Amino acid sequence: MANAKLFLPLFGRVIKTFEKQTRFTSTILQSNRLYSKMSSENEVYYGGERSTIYALSSGHGKCGVAVIRISGSKAAETLLQVTKTKDLPSKRMAICRTIYDPITGHKLDKGLVLWFAGPYSFTGEDSCELHVHGGPAVIMSVLTALGSLPGVQQAEAGQFTKRAFLNGKLDLVEVEGLADLIHAETEAQQKQALRQMDGELSQLYTRWRKRLVKCTANVEAYIDFGEDENIEDNILSEVEAEVGKLQNELENHLLDKRRGERLRDGVRVAIVGKPNVGKSSLLNKLCQRPAAIVSPIPGTTRDVIETALNIGGYPIVVSDTAGLRVTEDLVEKEGVSRAIQRVEQADLTIFMVDASSISSIESESHKILENLQNEFSNELKQITNDTNMTRNNDVKVMFVLNKTDLLPPNVDLLNIEKHPDICAISCLEGHGIETLVNKLAEKN
Repeated sequence: MANAKLFLPLFGRVIKTFEKQTRFTSTILQSNRLYSKMSSENEVYYGGERSTIYALSSGHGKCGVAVIRISGSKAAETLLQVTKTKDLPSKRMAICRTIYDPITGHKLDKGLVLWFAGPYSFTGEDSCELHVHGGPAVIMSVLTALGSLPGVQQAEAGQFTKRAFLNGKLDLVEVEGLADLIHAETEAQQKQALRQMDGELSQLYTRWRKRLVKCTANVEAYIDFGEDENIEDNILSEVEAEVGKLQNELENHLLDKRRGERLRDGVRVAIVGKPNVGKSSLLNKLCQRPAAIVSPIPGTTRDVIETALNIGGYPIVVSDTAGLRVTEDLVEKEGVSRAIQRVEQADLTIFMVDASSISSIESESHKILENLQNEFSNELKQITNDTNMTRNNDVKVMFVLNKTDLLPPNVDLLNIEKHPDICAISCLEGHGIETLVNKLAEKN
C-alpha cells in the first residue's frame, strides 16, 4: 500500500489515544451498563413489579417542613389511600390534604401533596411527595403508615437516585455530581457539582468518543477499501490531525493536578516551621477559635492538629504541626516525623519564620525568597537527610514571616507584601492575616 509507512504509526496513535480516552467514555458506558444490570438484579419486586419505595428526603431532625418521597408503580394508589381521596391532584401542583393512616384511619397530619406522573419525575417513575410538619412524631407516624401498605417498602440510602439511573434520567457521572452537590460545603464545590450534574463532563466525554469513533472508522475504511474504492487521498492526514488534537485535549485534561479531587475533598495545607514561630497562633487566627494550645514554651505542639476552613469559597484542610528541629525526645520526634509526612502530602505548605530573625528584610523580594527557600530546604534536609525532598516542582510553598510587630517601626515591608509567595503578618496584632487569606485563595 502506497501510504503504509504513514498509516502504521498513525493507527498506533489512534489506538493509544483511544485507550487513554477509554478511562472516561468507555469505562463510563460499560460501568453504566454493568451497574444497571447489577442494580436491576438487586431490586426487590412485588407481584412481578419493582417495589414502591418511600423515604424522608429532607434532613433529619426537627424542622418546619419535612418532605417524604414515594416512587414506584403503587405511588398513585398509595397517595389516594393516605389522603382518602378518589382523584389524584393535578400534575406538579401542590394541594393541601389531610394525611391519614390507611390501616387505622387515624389522622396523622395536614400538609401539601404533589403528584409527578412518570416518566416526568426525578426517578422516571410515578412519584409523589408529602410535605408534612417536621416534628419527629409526625414524621415517624407517616413513615410507619406507609410501611404498613403491601408492596411499599422503605428506600435504602441512594435508592431514588439509583432508580433515576436505571430509568435513564441520570448517568454515573451525573450521579456523582449529585452526590457532590448534596455534600458541598463551599461555593466552589457547589459550582463544580452543578456543572457535573448538568452533564458537562458526560457531554465532553461523549464528544471525544464520537470523534475517536469517526477517526477509527476512517482508518478502517482506508484499510478495507483504499485500493478498490474512491477514498479521498488526504483522509489519513485528516485523521492524523484530528487524533493529534484529541491527544492534546486528553493530556491536558489528565494534567489538571487533581484539581477536581482537591476541590471535592479539600486543599491540604500544612503549617511548618521551627518551634515558637507562631504556627499554632496562625491556625487559631485562620479558624477564629482556640483550636491549638499556644505557649511560649518550645515544642508545645506534639501532634498534628487539623481543622477544615472555607477560604475564598474553597474547602481548605489546615494542619498545625510540631516544630521542625532535631530532638532526642521520643514523643516530639514522632511529632516532627508526622510534620514531615504532612509536608509530603500537602497541596500547599506554609513555611513560617520569625521576621525578626531575617537579615536585610528590606532587600528585594526575590533575594528574600531565595534565602527562605534555602532555609526551608536546609530544615527538611537536616531532619530527613533527604536531599531530593524539596526539589519536586509540584510542591507549592508559601513563606509567612510572623512577628512583624517586633520589627522596628520604620521597616518597609512593601516589597514582601507585593510578592505572591511571601506574606508578612503579626499573629499577635492580627496584621496581614487578611492578605494571607487572599493569597491562599488565589493559589487554589
